[in-house]
Amino acid sequence: MVTRRSLLGAASAGVGVLALTPGAGAHAAVTGEWTRGVSANGWPIDPKAITDHRVEGSSTSVALRSGPAAVVLLHVARRWHYEIAPLDTGEGGGITGHVTSRVVGADFESNHLSGTAVALHPTAYPLGGSEGLWPHHEVIVRDILLDCDGTVVWGGDLRPSKVSHFHLAARPGDRALSRVAAALDTGVRVGSRSQSAGTVADPATPARRERARRLPRPR
Repeated sequence: MVTRRSLLGAASAGVGVLALTPGAGAHAAVTGEWTRGVSANGWPIDPKAITDHRVEGSSTSVALRSGPAAVVLLHVARRWHYEIAPLDTGEGGGITGHVTSRVVGADFESNHLSGTAVALHPTAYPLGGSEGLWPHHEVIVRDILLDCDGTVVWGGDLRPSKVSHFHLAARPGDRALSRVAAALDTGVRVGSRSQSAGTVADPATPARRERARRLPRPR
């Protein structure tokens, strides 16, 4: 069984670490069936719009809504894979994108139905779980959100919390989503930072950490 102690041992050996032990529920989740034709973030539930995409740098793929939605969410997954923990080892549940089951534990989980959400190591970080990210990993997540420039919401900021979850905050047709996707896909400037496709950011610079800290969070 993977524990914090074994992960700390891996860290001391120079191996990237991710806490993979699910915690007990910190917030009650109410399970129900999503009956609407759009997900909670306003995107149509349309299986024909879903395509499999490979997560760059890994041997895994994920089903997502084609177009800017996939570009932005794949950037999230790619940075998690490189900087937090691999998504293709079989640990922690890997990655989940589009699903067809309409059973949800929170409204935001319906965003998987439209292919506009990913869950990264979802069995390690389940809905309402008490296990959080290591502080340095949360710094990376905040930096990833800064890359996405307000177009993505992190489940760690929601209630009930789901640390593994990310979904699009941008609505269909939002120009900001197209702009961010184009920047991440072609290597142009996002905000005040040059972003190249396939590369990772340096979240440790003081100015960037301050900008990430000041990024608005869901209320």
